Amino acid sequence: MISSPTHRESPISRPITVSVLPASGFNLTIDADESERAALAAAHDLVAVHRFHTDLEIKRWRKDGVRLRGRIQANVEQTCVVTLEPLESVIDAEFDAVFLPEGSKLRRPLDSDGALLIDPNGPDAPETFEHGILDAGAVAEEFFELEIDPFPRTPGAELPEAGDPAGEGSDTGENPFAGLRALKNKL
Repeated sequence: MISSPTHRESPISRPITVSVLPASGFNLTIDADESERAALAAAHDLVAVHRFHTDLEIKRWRKDGVRLRGRIQANVEQTCVVTLEPLESVIDAEFDAVFLPEGSKLRRPLDSDGALLIDPNGPDAPETFEHGILDAGAVAEEFFELEIDPFPRTPGAELPEAGDPAGEGSDTGENPFAGLRALKNKL
């Protein structure tokens, strides 16, 4: 999770104190209530979130890290980018993420020049948590956001055909440059 001065608290915040996390881990279920769903909708520019449910498995990873696996199920209402009419979308996604405390030597490997080493085909590098607390709800919200269609379109909705940008070959009316062409021919 990335922190910044403009970071907002998640509407479904569920902070976990890592130092008291049992070795066997535990499961956490989040069923967002009406106010949490309204806050999620506002935070993600959605018309509405009708359902938000996630089942999380939270376990220790290596010595001081945390592995969070889960499944998000949600029903959201968006606006079609073509017709501007309401559109229902279903989100059903699984995720798996590893987190380490800030400053951990395991966080991300660096080469001899201090550059970050990234394997594009490998697993994602662990994210960090601060002050011994990992917000499981905020993590679930981040994966929820990744599943939201940024350009929702009602099935069958089509954009109108664009006209000829130069105006040539178009039979939709008079070319706006016809007057300039006539003026050029007079000169």
